[in-house]
Amino acid sequence: MDAVPFFSTTYTPRIRVAVQATLRPLRRGHADPTMRVDVTGVWRTMLTPHGAATLHLAERQGSVEARAWGDGAEWAIAGVPELLGAGDDWAGLDVSGNAFLADSLRRNPGLRLLRTRQVFEMLLVAILEQKVTGIEARRAWRTLLWKFGDVPPGPAPEGMRVFPSAERWRRVPSWEWHTAGVGPQRSATVMRAASVAASLERTLADGRGGPTVSTKLRSIPGIGVWTAAETTQRAHGDPDSPSVGDYHLPAVVGWALIGKPVDDDGMLELLEPFAGHRQRVMRLIEASGFRKPTFGPRMTIQDHRRH
Repeated sequence: MDAVPFFSTTYTPRIRVAVQATLRPLRRGHADPTMRVDVTGVWRTMLTPHGAATLHLAERQGSVEARAWGDGAEWAIAGVPELLGAGDDWAGLDVSGNAFLADSLRRNPGLRLLRTRQVFEMLLVAILEQKVTGIEARRAWRTLLWKFGDVPPGPAPEGMRVFPSAERWRRVPSWEWHTAGVGPQRSATVMRAASVAASLERTLADGRGGPTVSTKLRSIPGIGVWTAAETTQRAHGDPDSPSVGDYHLPAVVGWALIGKPVDDDGMLELLEPFAGHRQRVMRLIEASGFRKPTFGPRMTIQDHRRH
């Protein structure tokens, strides 16, 4: 058996980074096939431009020990600093006028905005989450990854899988989407995105998100403001991309900042004083542990597999 390529590094950021908190937006439930957290640290599988990789990250007294296996291991290791927030500058964010945000910032000093450099993968995950509950989206993600993803290289935990290539996504038959609970509108959008996957990755050269990147993503039919924002937050490290059109977020922002729910317009008004840092504010609200009151209508879970 050929030896699995292996690379490692120790990343020591100028300011300590909280690995799990920073990477939390990537985890789709406790059984996510591409990300696991255990007593040793964080495991993440990925499909890189050079092949599959398994990455392991462990915090060690202000540093992060990173190890990676597989043909894409060197690419994965090279991206560790950006994955953990290198280039994400919070210096211009002033939350001193809001006690809630100031307290969250004080209690989460290691929180950073991640940058995966994996545009198609982040876009596909966002497409699966369009207009469905988190339960539905996570179920679809697990089903499709276990069916079409490869076993990762190296010592990844049992049950993990590597994100399939764009070519493999294009070959997923209609009944498999149906079995995963993904309706024809979302599956068609995935197919359109898969057909231009290479050009999606080139948007990384446009920087950390922003209007230019959003416009390019939204040129794909089925990709709107919300899906583009969810993608650039994770793939590009966009610091100013609130997810307008989300079913829950406006109410969460409203309750957290002024003690009452608001709509999208109200959310944008509340976030306007933090222009340029609005995604950082969203992460502070999430990291605070705040939960909005649970009364009110709930989104109905659709089971497309029955139709």
